[in-house]
Amino acid sequence: MHNYILKNENAVYFECGYSCDNEIFIKFGQRGFFITDSRYAIEARAVAQNCEVIESKDIIKDARLLLRRFGIKELMFNPSDFSYFEFSQLSRDLHINFKAKNEFSKLKRQIKRSDEIEILRYAAQLGASKFDELARAIMAGMSEKLINFNAGNILRDGGNLGLSFDPITAINANAAKAHALPLDECIKDSDLLLVDAGVKYHRYCSDRTRTVEFRDGFSFSKEQKFTNSKQNEIYQIVKEAQNLAIKAVKPGVRACDIDAAAREFIAKSGYGDKFFHSTGHGVGLDIHEFPIISPRNSSPVEVGMVFSIEPGIYLENEFGIRIEDVVVVTNDGCEVL
Repeated sequence: MHNYILKNENAVYFECGYSCDNEIFIKFGQRGFFITDSRYAIEARAVAQNCEVIESKDIIKDARLLLRRFGIKELMFNPSDFSYFEFSQLSRDLHINFKAKNEFSKLKRQIKRSDEIEILRYAAQLGASKFDELARAIMAGMSEKLINFNAGNILRDGGNLGLSFDPITAINANAAKAHALPLDECIKDSDLLLVDAGVKYHRYCSDRTRTVEFRDGFSFSKEQKFTNSKQNEIYQIVKEAQNLAIKAVKPGVRACDIDAAAREFIAKSGYGDKFFHSTGHGVGLDIHEFPIISPRNSSPVEVGMVFSIEPGIYLENEFGIRIEDVVVVTNDGCEVL
């Protein structure tokens, strides 16, 4: 890989095992430099690997000095990393060919190492066990907001885990919004409840969605029976669509064909226009990574790629149903983490 500069926290963490909210990481050949301020320097020196830590009062200024010192002629950067102001300050009068390559760190991270897969597998298991805890904590009369608050606390495990993202907890019609914000509506028996949530373990994310009928002693298992016949019918369609997409995953199969396995089944069932997002996305240090499992991605998936499979059907003002699991591509198919 060329000389490159990074500012995204997860991209920097991937390079050296440490990151913070004020940093620049530069790689010249085999040499890495981690530039940060005095608030983080002690920890950076103790934790960051395979790089020299530079304590700085002005990280842009010291990055410029380093680039001059090494006489760098070409430097790859992710345009999403820098604000316009930062990039203007960094590149001014340096006579360096700054090569914009969007999300090159995510491209590099697409195929997970075996140690990363182990962490992701454990994160997924922890996430699933937190769903079980949450099921026991939800009581009739709780508002979506309170369920959401409790979900966040349970997932954090007393500070041992982070959140992959703010949990989504949606009842009935609110579940028709794919990324619903929690409302004041209170849950009662036979209500539909959608929960999409994940934990971060050693910085790696889990991601899981279950849709259930709330009743005493319910669980977030995929085996659900809804009292409402329309909800029951659509649940079975989404469940089978997810099953078909999981079965379609094999090395060399195009991402768009995995997407089509779910999408075509939903369309044949009469709800094609009610499934409006991609079937899945890569999961790793970021909750949304590569590959994207969508009709637009014709790249084949490869052994070691990790991504979600999450078809859904959303009926505005009625309800929404989504089922999501994260899989890793194996030599002959995939494993649900």
